Amino acid sequence: MTPPARPALRYVALGDSYTIGTALDSAADRWPEQLVEWLLNVDGSPLLELVGNLGVNGFTTRNVIDVELPQLARLEPQFASLLIGVNDIVQGVPAETYQANAAKILDALLVTLEPTRIVTVATPDYTVTPQGASYGDPATQSAGIRRNNAILGRLAAERGIAHVDTFDISLRAGTDRRLVAGDGLHPSGAQYGLWVERIAPVVEKLLRA
Repeated sequence: MTPPARPALRYVALGDSYTIGTALDSAADRWPEQLVEWLLNVDGSPLLELVGNLGVNGFTTRNVIDVELPQLARLEPQFASLLIGVNDIVQGVPAETYQANAAKILDALLVTLEPTRIVTVATPDYTVTPQGASYGDPATQSAGIRRNNAILGRLAAERGIAHVDTFDISLRAGTDRRLVAGDGLHPSGAQYGLWVERIAPVVEKLLRA
């Protein structure tokens, strides 16, 4: 006999333009929405229900603390994702401040969620896109993205939280413009789909544990 499907967990995605899907033609192309479509029970019902995509274009870690975290009480998430860091770099936020803020965000999530109900995702390298040079020296900014990704990955690991590195996928946009949205800067739905191919197995393992 097939076991009954688990009810979908309430999922909230926190982050910036890469979470809200800036420059996409359809909300369905955002990576959190694609993740929900990917993860299904054996009967075809979803494992996750996206009850809030809180990403906002231009947001830093401080904005997540001030604007997004306060919304969690009403949304009552049972699973959460966090992708944040690029705007800290663009706005010149020191690494120490980014680290302190990211730690505060993760610790706030852990007040109500188990570590196995949280996933963090790496920030892509926007500097390889056609408009990338418009937001700072590409070499300097790319190094900053790598640095913040390493910080977030380490903070997650210290707390038993899964971290998915999609940075290498974003580098493909340097030669494959199909992976860039119409604004010449953000990922396209196709690139987000490649992310989800990597994120989904990690999340599915967490949900079925």
